[in-house]
Amino acid sequence: MPARLRIAIGLLAMLPVAAAADRLHWGDGVVFVTSILSIIPLAILLSTATEELSITLGPSIGALLNALFGNATELIIALAALRAGLVDIVKASITGTVMANLLLALGLSMLVGGIGRSEQRFQPVVARVNGSAMTLAVLAILIPSLRGMVGGEGGGLDAGAAESFSLFVAWVLLAVYALTLLFSLKTHRTLYAVAEADLLVEGEAPGHGAEAAHRPPLLPWVAVLLAATVGLAYSSELFVGVVETVTESLGLSALFTGVVLLPLLGGAAEYLTAVSMARKDKMDLAVSVALGSTLLVGLLVVPVLLLVAPLLGHPLDLSFNVYEVVAVATAVLVSNLVSLDGRSDWLEGVLLLAAYAILAAGFFFQSSPLP
Repeated sequence: MPARLRIAIGLLAMLPVAAAADRLHWGDGVVFVTSILSIIPLAILLSTATEELSITLGPSIGALLNALFGNATELIIALAALRAGLVDIVKASITGTVMANLLLALGLSMLVGGIGRSEQRFQPVVARVNGSAMTLAVLAILIPSLRGMVGGEGGGLDAGAAESFSLFVAWVLLAVYALTLLFSLKTHRTLYAVAEADLLVEGEAPGHGAEAAHRPPLLPWVAVLLAATVGLAYSSELFVGVVETVTESLGLSALFTGVVLLPLLGGAAEYLTAVSMARKDKMDLAVSVALGSTLLVGLLVVPVLLLVAPLLGHPLDLSFNVYEVVAVATAVLVSNLVSLDGRSDWLEGVLLLAAYAILAAGFFFQSSPLP
């Protein structure tokens, strides 16, 4: 059994503890910590179930399954926060997820994978295709913010117009997402053959001679997928119920909580996968995980949140402050520059991590009260 699965199973005990802490009123701090510790193993199990089902169902259906469930953890947590009315935290988490995927996950992968190696190589076409669509998605998310900034004070969109503009962007992004699925699964599937082969070999996919006997069973992993999804929804509700109280008592703002804390919690499974693949010298898969996760956030998670928000009674728009726009643009620019040559080393990983640390610190000090 892989180490991450052993860790996940061991931490699952935190789920009933978190439920007991909430029911028996042990305090917001206890609920906060135990709910976090229960979300992490559930996210790992959800990610693992998706991977195992991808192997069982074959490359095409498996790729579609990964596309739909790859960022389910982030979506579930964001929906729970949106339902609770934490709109500022949800908007900040969009910025933070892009930063964490492109700078933290990719940086850790290049650093860990590059230790003991002069350099690692990956197919630049994978980074180029993902990077182009990802850049479009991020720019589309930021354009409503830029419209307000260009207009100056009082020249931006009013609340109704900003919401309508954001909904229009959401439908465009969903259409682009459907076309990227067609591109990657049908018309240009060969471009993704290397990363797909790495995933199949890692999971001992069927169709490789004697390895066919290792095909993962279908029904047990479907059950794990459903149970993990339900568990995540419950743990996210517990977490969201106390996050404002606890973070305010620690002196953390809603902006910093959304930018740093939520993405680390929601993306833990993807980060572990990317770093593990990089250490095994499977950089094609590591890069695909980091860039593909960002693509999913921009083209699927964000549009879904925008469309569902009015139904939950808390409309959401894509109006971000200047620092958030600069942070996201910096993350996209730096990650594209580093990944387009198809080579990486540990120093590039350090540079990406340094960029993430500086941007995250900027959010902390930006939202900290002045002495």
